[in-house]
Amino acid sequence: MTDHSPAELRRILAEDGGRPFDLAERLGVPEAALVAARVGHGATRIDALPGRLIPQVQALGEVMALTRNRSCVIEKVGTYNDFHDGEHAAMTVDPEIDLRIFPRHWVHAFAVEQQAESGIRRSVQVFDAAGDAVHKIHLREGSDLAAWEALCRDLALADQSDTARFEPRTPVEPPRAGAERADALRREWADMTDTHQFNILIRRLKMNRLGAYRIAGAPLVRPLAVEAVPALLERVHADGVGVMFFVGNMGCIEIHSGKIHSLRPMGPWLNVMDPRFNLHLRGDHVTEVWAVDKPTKRGPAISVEAFDAEGALIFQCFGLRPEKGGNAEQWAALVAGLPALAEAAE
Repeated sequence: MTDHSPAELRRILAEDGGRPFDLAERLGVPEAALVAARVGHGATRIDALPGRLIPQVQALGEVMALTRNRSCVIEKVGTYNDFHDGEHAAMTVDPEIDLRIFPRHWVHAFAVEQQAESGIRRSVQVFDAAGDAVHKIHLREGSDLAAWEALCRDLALADQSDTARFEPRTPVEPPRAGAERADALRREWADMTDTHQFNILIRRLKMNRLGAYRIAGAPLVRPLAVEAVPALLERVHADGVGVMFFVGNMGCIEIHSGKIHSLRPMGPWLNVMDPRFNLHLRGDHVTEVWAVDKPTKRGPAISVEAFDAEGALIFQCFGLRPEKGGNAEQWAALVAGLPALAEAAE
């Protein structure tokens, strides 16, 4: 990691004008270091604990929620309603801002004000112990500025230094499975009644998600070609299929429930540019794609899931549940028609 003083980082930020994520990559520093350098110069250190932070965010009214991993960014406009706190997991359950929050990864947080041509941009930015972005909240024209001032005042930490200590990034766990436990996996998978049982199952069998997919076999999983990802977006868009699109990292998962109205590929990026929902996906990062079928009491939960070259999960896409306006048969047919991996199809 390259050493840069806070003053040097502020100078580079002022001159660069690019995306902080890309700038941090070029400089070899955590993205949070760029924000920490601005403490006292437009940024304030605040309490990152979701149980304190999210109720204050709800008071802001309409904002834009952003969650990303290295290959995908999801942005949703709405209000942080119906917050459920928890020590290990928390959530907001709203038709627009729908989040699953894992508080132990919410380590560094900042309230940021930045001058732009359009005026002052205000945001809350949360990072993990390594300084990687977990979740960001961008105020909009109609956001409550009195609530913003209250958030900055009430959540400000005593420590307002412009440097921070970061831990090494946790490496992505490689696919983990055991061929000798494949029969047990298939048997217990077939007996599931809820999708949430899957994580418990693979932990008990000392596997992880990608490892389990690689050994489960049909009819539980089917390997797809990487071309299945743009095909998925194109068909969801063209056919007006309602989906649940999950994008996240270790600290936060953000969910879009609904249709895709505007698909705009640009270079390696596959972009959804709807008025209150944006998705930016690096198609060239997709290395493995799986069609997955998990049994539930309400019928099969069929998903398309994409992974990068290191085995990190990029996104999951499920059909919207019928009670939410989805069509299970239409979704199942769409997934069945996606291009299979060539070796599997032969």
